[in-house]
Amino acid sequence: MTDLLSDPLAFIPLATLVGLFVGSFLNVVIHRLPKMMENEWALQAAELRGEAPGAVATFNLATPRSRCPHCGTQVTAIDNVPVLSYLMLRGRCRHCKAPISRRYPVVELVTAALSGLAAWTFGNGIMTLGAMLFLWAMIALTFIDLDTQLLPDAITLPLIWLGLAFNLGGSFTSINDAVVGAMAGYLSLWLVFHLFRLVTGKEGMGYGDFKLLAAIGAWLGWQMLPLTILLSSVVGAVVGIALIVFARHGRNTPIPFGPYLAAAGMLALFFGDAINARYLQLL
Repeated sequence: MTDLLSDPLAFIPLATLVGLFVGSFLNVVIHRLPKMMENEWALQAAELRGEAPGAVATFNLATPRSRCPHCGTQVTAIDNVPVLSYLMLRGRCRHCKAPISRRYPVVELVTAALSGLAAWTFGNGIMTLGAMLFLWAMIALTFIDLDTQLLPDAITLPLIWLGLAFNLGGSFTSINDAVVGAMAGYLSLWLVFHLFRLVTGKEGMGYGDFKLLAAIGAWLGWQMLPLTILLSSVVGAVVGIALIVFARHGRNTPIPFGPYLAAAGMLALFFGDAINARYLQLL
């Protein structure tokens, strides 16, 4: 096993395969975590009203087993193999023939590809493990925010502490830069949020965005925050204008900012040092 991990030709495909199966799990997280949050909020609201909570069926990341959303048939293990099952079933439920969302194989393939890229970039060490954890969290947050405009604390807060923990040994940056990055990441968007609300009377983003940028700062250091904010803002502006022009997206319809922050954070993980060095060289 040690030889397998030390051989790049074997380690990179192994990391890619692990990413493929993690991507399948991320599909569960993306679908179920917001529903788990809604159930928790409903229970809390009932308690505040002084109501006795009714019987609630167990619903978490493991229970109940996955089922077809159309016919309710339980998905068997053979039909739950990442990507292959989707191809074998031709994108349809085995029982009712209803279409299966293309998102499932997309998330699996993206997770596998980024996991393999992390192994290729950082080698067979602690940095690859950290990079994959960071990437998996970014992928889950991206799709949850696209679906619900929520960035769950259950992911963002542990991600901040994980980033600080990995950088205790200077994996991606020094611990001092990581702590300053977490603080600066949160406070920078917090200030933008309150300035925007002061000027317009509206809220331009959610608190989850502050925590996400804090997590990126905790992993990559404060030096990557300007690049992350710049990349996310440019991509967000381009996509927002395209939605208004081509998809007739209303100007007052909110657009989640989390996916752009996550994408910028992933780019900074792989290419941030090179981009910053090039920028400083041009200056």
